[in-house]
Amino acid sequence: MYRFLLSRQWVILTLVALVLIPVMIKLGFWQFHRHERRVAQNALIADNLKAKAVPVETLTSPGHTVPRADYWQKVTATGTFDTAHEVVVRRRTNADDKVGMLVLTPLVLQDGRTVLVNRGWVPAAPDQKAYPEVPPAPKGEVTIAGRLKADETTGASGIKDLRGLPDRQVMLINSAQQAELTGAKVLGGYIEQTDPVTESPEQIPEPDHDSIGAHMAYAVQWWLFAAGVPVGWVILVRRERRDQEEARRKAAEGPEAPEPAAAAV
Repeated sequence: MYRFLLSRQWVILTLVALVLIPVMIKLGFWQFHRHERRVAQNALIADNLKAKAVPVETLTSPGHTVPRADYWQKVTATGTFDTAHEVVVRRRTNADDKVGMLVLTPLVLQDGRTVLVNRGWVPAAPDQKAYPEVPPAPKGEVTIAGRLKADETTGASGIKDLRGLPDRQVMLINSAQQAELTGAKVLGGYIEQTDPVTESPEQIPEPDHDSIGAHMAYAVQWWLFAAGVPVGWVILVRRERRDQEEARRKAAEGPEAPEPAAAAV
């Protein structure tokens, strides 16, 4: 009755179905875990943005790796901007997705250590090798506030750390690199400045922590596909069995007798 399942065509079809089911289930869990991570990240951002600001030196130090629990934590810093070692970070977009550069200015703290401050976004110069027009940082001692961020790496950001760039241009915001260039004791991570507010450089907007994306919908979709594979296989098997039984029935009945020719007038 079901001997056709041993045919080459049906063996291949069944094996493909058996492979697809666990693959689709795994893809569903992959999307589900992405949904969970997004929800957890949104909660972390919201909590840290609501938290009271603390001095940056209480959360980081030279060579320190900022843990995820401290990402976006509100911090303050008091010191003097070191514009002599200011650099720009290439190929970054603003809130309107325009490509430009970020202005990265070291702030020398009262204890002599330095923290990197992302002052915001500026348009790139017409010639990419040229340094863009950057509004000067405030002179004298200032107190700024912002969000603590971790050092950028190629592995985490996907941005290639290109060499041979024009003077005072970099690809990544990385305290270790800047410490090597300046010889200063640079605190790990950097501050994304939010106060004082400036129109130029254009400051980085607050990170999105409301949307959760479509990961959960994709997970359910993959699981439905996985459930549909055996259902589809059963439907195909029943259809094949019905077609073969119909063919055998017609073969058993024999060929139909031809209709008699019409009598000649």
